[in-house]
Amino acid sequence: MRRFARVALLCLGCAVCSLLYGLSQLALSLEQEPGGGGHDRQARDPAAPGARLQPGSAGRGEAGTERCKNLSVSFWNSYWMLPSDVCGMNCFWEAAFRYDYMKTHPSEKMHLAVVACGERLEETVTMLRSAIIFSIKPLHFHIFAEDQLHDSFKDILDEFPYEGKVNYTLYPITFPSESAAEWKKLFKPCASQRLFLPLILKNVDSLLYVDTDILFLRPVDDIWSFLGKFNSTQIAAMAPEHEEPRIGWYNRFARHPYYGVTGINSGVMLMNMTRIRRKYFKNDMTPVRLQWGEILMPLLKKYKLNITWGDQDLLNIMFFHNPESLYVFPCQWNYRPDHCIYGSNCKAAEEEGIFILHGNRGVYHDDKQPTFRAVYEAIKNYSFGDDLVHSLLQPLEQELQKTMHTYCGRIYKVFIKQLTKSIRDLYARRSKGR
Repeated sequence: MRRFARVALLCLGCAVCSLLYGLSQLALSLEQEPGGGGHDRQARDPAAPGARLQPGSAGRGEAGTERCKNLSVSFWNSYWMLPSDVCGMNCFWEAAFRYDYMKTHPSEKMHLAVVACGERLEETVTMLRSAIIFSIKPLHFHIFAEDQLHDSFKDILDEFPYEGKVNYTLYPITFPSESAAEWKKLFKPCASQRLFLPLILKNVDSLLYVDTDILFLRPVDDIWSFLGKFNSTQIAAMAPEHEEPRIGWYNRFARHPYYGVTGINSGVMLMNMTRIRRKYFKNDMTPVRLQWGEILMPLLKKYKLNITWGDQDLLNIMFFHNPESLYVFPCQWNYRPDHCIYGSNCKAAEEEGIFILHGNRGVYHDDKQPTFRAVYEAIKNYSFGDDLVHSLLQPLEQELQKTMHTYCGRIYKVFIKQLTKSIRDLYARRSKGR
């Protein structure tokens, strides 16, 4: 009897899968009919170059399906078993359809945001160059910068030879008018702008925020894919501040709550913005849960005398109270000097190489960590279109070998291990495309 029930369930699952596939193909054919969309893509794309921010609800692909989109993976992994966080049969069918839709309609672009102030123009442009070199899907850059930097950004970015693959939008630095002065002086000028991105970019569903001192050594697509690994409660992803508690800052010095054992570093932050805007956060200020826009100022007022690293500290406090909402990256996705100057303490980077290099503390611009500076200079000086092996990889390795007298230089091969693979994969893709 039990065997018969299992067979029956299996047959039912197969029937459901077939039905869903048929429905998805029918919907796909209807959507592709002339006139079905109602608007051209440029008109409905809120992040197109030069687009102005418009108030309103989330666009298609986020508002209607967000609450269930992460059920799709659970569905296809178990076929007929509803996930544990069921939100109703409609949600179940919608999640299954969305999974098939995403397979036939891959994301058209990835959204990357950066905040640049002061003398960060060159550093920001170098970061953007590193994002462009290896990425596969189109990129849209959201650049928040002081007004005096806008013309320079435009002049440089308009010369990038990747028309169609890269778009950008420039934004002014803006804070809530009633508290702008407090936010501007928090940690560094403009640094806390990142906290308001979910409220400013209302029509962007997901976003990768990075500091200006970030360098991508593999395609942005790969970190973007972590969005599909979020479970139903996760809204953002960051890496730990430290892997080794004995040298951790938060666990030794923090005067406020922080996430996990050693805290988190916000220099690379992947966000499902739709979920962030909708979530009600637990906190230690009121028994009532607060939304993103409601919790920021009360947090600042309560902890401003206790925080050292500004907006990063506020994020640590927030995820301390809502740990289920955070997905944690391995350390090679946010590799900093602390990972090698006290001895190698990012084992994943030793095995696979560095995926994203984070040159915090200004190490790209001084002689304290020549290994980091060598990578920065190599990418900054690379000319688009030149051979990556002879114009980037080989000169970089020669420079890195000169740094072997330093702690980070002793393991210099981890700085080019993934870079070598990224170059090889890029040329392989080009060969297949011919």
